[in-house]
Amino acid sequence: MVIFLLLLVVMAVAIGVAVWIIVQQPQTQETHNKVPVQHSYVKISGFDEKRYPTPNYDRTRKNEVVGIVLHHTGEPTVEESLEILTSPERKVSTHVVIDTDGTRYVMADPDVVTFHAGLSMLFGREHCNYCTIGIEFQGNTLVAPLTNEQIASAIEYLMPIIEAYKIPLNHIVTHEMVRNAYRAQYPDKRCDIKVDITPHEYAHFMGTLCTYLLIKDKICKPA
Repeated sequence: MVIFLLLLVVMAVAIGVAVWIIVQQPQTQETHNKVPVQHSYVKISGFDEKRYPTPNYDRTRKNEVVGIVLHHTGEPTVEESLEILTSPERKVSTHVVIDTDGTRYVMADPDVVTFHAGLSMLFGREHCNYCTIGIEFQGNTLVAPLTNEQIASAIEYLMPIIEAYKIPLNHIVTHEMVRNAYRAQYPDKRCDIKVDITPHEYAHFMGTLCTYLLIKDKICKPA
């Protein structure tokens, strides 16, 4: 009985945190070629989404989609990030870029292989480009945290993908995590350390995602 009561308390606190996040008043931000979404609170729906195709993708195979890799762009503006991710010379890409106001720039469909993970390993499986969705949050989490709008917009984008491909929560990881897994497997191979979404912001994102799933009456098991 005591354990059951404690569980109820924990769930109540988690829901309270989510409600607090949802009712925060965001600042209206204008972006290039954007009609702002009019809303008075951060919500898990209604974010602006634009198609922004990248020419950088693998035309020989389909993405198997067993996981999701979170990144930050590291660039000062979303325009610079989009330019890099569509440059044929750079040969890098992702599935979606999420600006600080929650605007999504969709660069490829989920079944397309994009070039976002490089040398990487997810639970023993190499070449994460072939089996994961790449999410790029505009900005640098070493300098500034993810915004509530970015997190909410990412959840809105990811929920249909998580459900369609039955992606377990422990397969939602950061670029640093899959890079470190590769380095651990091949310590003699050159593979630079990369901090891409800090552990703190990863925990923030996953905590919000789990709280959202609790509110939606779904079971959220820890990774």
